[in-house]
This record gives sequence, structure tokens and C-alpha cells, in this order.
Amino acid sequence: MTGRERAVAEDPAVYMAENRRQWESWTPRKAASARSGLDGFRRGGVRVHRVERDEVGDVSGRTLLHLQSHMGVRTLSWARLGARVTGVDFSAEGTATARSLARAIAPSARFVCANVYDLPEHLDGTFDVVYMSHGTLGWLPDLGRWAEIVARFTAPGGRFHLFEAHPTAWLFDQRADARELCARHGYFSPGEPLRWRYRRPHAAPGTDADGWEYCWGHGMGAIVTSLVAAGLAIGHLHERPFVAWPMFPFLEQRDDGWWHLPDDIPSVPLSFSLMAHKPL
Repeated sequence: MTGRERAVAEDPAVYMAENRRQWESWTPRKAASARSGLDGFRRGGVRVHRVERDEVGDVSGRTLLHLQSHMGVRTLSWARLGARVTGVDFSAEGTATARSLARAIAPSARFVCANVYDLPEHLDGTFDVVYMSHGTLGWLPDLGRWAEIVARFTAPGGRFHLFEAHPTAWLFDQRADARELCARHGYFSPGEPLRWRYRRPHAAPGTDADGWEYCWGHGMGAIVTSLVAAGLAIGHLHERPFVAWPMFPFLEQRDDGWWHLPDDIPSVPLSFSLMAHKPL
């Protein structure tokens, strides 16, 4: 992945379509990669961090909707923890992989191939828990519409849980030659996305998937305000000094499974977790 730059302003649907094309291209390679470990996951295990499990709580017998579920690994992890799960992703390849995994793990799990914004056209009902995690918000240009979708599918008395990279972390240069936190991007997004050349998926380092990808930055205030405007009540917002993937080349993975800054680099929030509930 090379350095990011601002894209030329166009209809967000154009960028989202290009992102989808990229995901269709490299998802099969990622699924086949040993680093993804899908064969081992079929045999057992839960790939949801302990922090997430503790915050979401007991899901036994509860309905859970996972937005942007990709290949379904976290979705099916919640199924192994007792939830009745539905996953949603805009990638047909990701959805197909998730359905294949589900046949061996949780045959009752549902996976829907749909853009988040179009989900009411493809799915009915509400859920006790709506969940999103780790690298999802940046693919969505319209936070207001996103929050409305979250609220639409959260049952009265239900909860929304979001685990995500912190907006502050996206300010810094992610190039491999910079072993320091060097601000390169603005915090307040002008509307158009950042773009970067995507070459090798982290989970499939031996493959090439050349092309552009596009990502929208969202500040913390905009995230929280959009959820409140959609009728949800914020229960907590926790900022954390670690993240779920090596977004900088000099991060260190520690025994807790998270990626941390080295001790000689000043601490900044790298991720956050948010819980909101829908009043009865």
C-alpha cells in the first residue's frame, strides 16, 4: 500500500463501486491464504477479541446483525458464543465464503449480500445486537444514512456496538520509511475520500491486487452525533492505545493480540469502542 492522497471529487457511488471491484478481486486470494487460517477456524475457536466479548456481553439466544461482515469469521464467532447471527457484506465473494464456512459451523446463520445503505430492501426485522468492527466506517461516505440504518435494525431495548480505528490514527503517515507519528492528513474531511494504491492484502502477502481504493474519514464528533440524531442513546465511548491490525509498519503485536505503539513513541488513541442503545 502506498501513501494516501485526496481523490478528485465525484459521485461517492463511483468510489464505492471501485472498492467493491477490488474486494471481489482479492477476497478469494485472502480466503485461500494460510494467514487467514480458515481451515483452522472451521475446526473451532472464536476470533473476537476479549475486549469485544466483555463489552458486548452474553449473546446466548440473542439475535445479532453484523454489518460489513466480510468472510463471516467474526459473525460465526458470535454464533459459536450462542448468538443467532446474520451477516451483511457488499462483496459477493465475501458472502459466498461466509456461507461456505457457515455450513460447517452454524448452518442456521444467514449471510446477505448487500450494500449497507440498501439493506432495508434485502432484510426485514430488528435485532437485539447490531455489531460492526475494525476497518468498516471508512468505506461509508454518508454517516447520517449509516446511523439511520443502524437504528432501523436495532430492536427497541437493543444495542449497537462499534469497534473501530480511532479517527486520530488516520491523521498520521503510514509509509514504511517513517518510524514516527507524523501528521499527514487533516482531521476534518472535506467530503471527498482519500485514495491509495492497493497492491498486496495484509492477509495474503504473496499475491498482487493492483488498483485504487477509497476511504472516507469521519471525526469522532460526527460519528457520535449521527447516532444520536438517529435516535440512539450513547452508553459508552472508550478510547484505546492499540488497534486490531498493523496500520503502521512499526506497531508491535503483544501477548494481548492487539497492535501497540513502541514504548519510545508517545501514546495516542489508535482505536475506540462505542455502545449505543435504542430506547424502549
